[in-house]
Amino acid sequence: MVLGILDAVYHSAYFPSNYFPHILVSGTLGLALRTISQGRKTNRDRDLHARVILMTGAFTPLGMTVMANLAGRGAHVIALTEGNVANPQSQSSILVDLLRDTTKNEEIYAEHCDLYDPSSIKDFVTKFMSQDKHRIDVVLLLHEYQHLGPFKALTTSKEDLELERQTLSLASFHLVTTLLPGLLLAPPERDIRIISAVNRFYAAAATARFSIPFSAFSTSNATAPTTDPVFVAEGTRALKTVIFMRHLQRVLDALPTAQIPKTDAASSHIPVVSAASQKSNIVAVSVSPGLSRVATVAPLLNADWTSPFGFSYFGLFLYLALQLILRLTTKSAASAMQTILHAIFLPTPFKVIPPIPDENAESAGPIDRSLLEIPEEVLKPGALYAECSVVKLVVPALPPAPQVEEDKPQPDTKGKGKAGEEEPTLDIPDDGEFGGEAMGRAVWESYEAAVKVWQKRHPKEDTRPPAESNSDGPKSAST
Repeated sequence: MVLGILDAVYHSAYFPSNYFPHILVSGTLGLALRTISQGRKTNRDRDLHARVILMTGAFTPLGMTVMANLAGRGAHVIALTEGNVANPQSQSSILVDLLRDTTKNEEIYAEHCDLYDPSSIKDFVTKFMSQDKHRIDVVLLLHEYQHLGPFKALTTSKEDLELERQTLSLASFHLVTTLLPGLLLAPPERDIRIISAVNRFYAAAATARFSIPFSAFSTSNATAPTTDPVFVAEGTRALKTVIFMRHLQRVLDALPTAQIPKTDAASSHIPVVSAASQKSNIVAVSVSPGLSRVATVAPLLNADWTSPFGFSYFGLFLYLALQLILRLTTKSAASAMQTILHAIFLPTPFKVIPPIPDENAESAGPIDRSLLEIPEEVLKPGALYAECSVVKLVVPALPPAPQVEEDKPQPDTKGKGKAGEEEPTLDIPDDGEFGGEAMGRAVWESYEAAVKVWQKRHPKEDTRPPAESNSDGPKSAST
């Protein structure tokens, strides 16, 4: 039958025989282009039963795909949303019930946490950490992956778009640093990962001198207009997240309390640690899922008709008209999540193996030397991953600060503490990655300064969701 169909097509008037080779070559090239555009798939897998994964951006198209995949592997998923989780008719409640039915996993929950409100983030962390069981194995930040494109300027001002970008970046920093004290109290044998998804435009900012301060959260309490093109603005927030995650790993590795797992006296296993690769049981990495149709192109064209900001009819028309090309050149959500899964599945340099038996003992059997080897590929702490591999991204270092000679003030012996006593600081070595330690410290300090302004603009109030609200969509950061 197949041969009959091919013969009919070959002799069809719609496809003259002299054009058949061109059609065959075009189809082959289109298939090859689609295969390349979908990127690499992870070659790893992992049993996630009893693993607790805290997610932001879980109810976006990419987030739903990732959440369903993790829940299917038995993970305990906590999805953060600004919607009213107490309302069974809310969008988040309906989607959670649907995922529980389809994945046969009842350990999927939605928790209220408004990422646009710093007090809501703090309230969630305080409530979660006060529970008897507050285990976290993976903190997965997906909310910054959603793009804010040029067509959105038709319905939202440029200043509000920049405020939206910077607010979401501050939410990542505030959530991670607020969770960090609780994560540091976890047993050092626990494998904890902090993974932040960023857009692919980080390279556009890395080639230029990007702006480190958060202009929308200046100390003057005024939103400074930005003149950066949309791809540079999108890349700037992605690059600052990458630099922050790398510096977070430096801080974790420099903590005075060692996080290296220790052998229990009654344990029959010993840890094998690659101290040169990992010094903390907490690993922070960034991942770039790539160019996704729904999460990249649709927001850039402002073609998302479900957005509470409104949408552009012209952008929606372009998005629908370009579907054939987009399906050949951009990723589906299932392909975009592969790098995220890779970062969750990869083993870390911490590897627990059986003790080496005595080769001279009579009862000792043959030694399986394969058990003594650290896997070829392990998760690199502080790295940026794209297409399931580490990205070698070069970020220009900060220019050296001018040397200013000042008279050293005499120590105050009347204040608290002894004379000459200095506050202890971490000795963080400069590895030169992503602009080096100085760049990481400058970005970290800019986050801290902006968060203080953000908190002043949002004084602590009753952050409980409204009783009749059932909306889970994002809202403007200026509200």
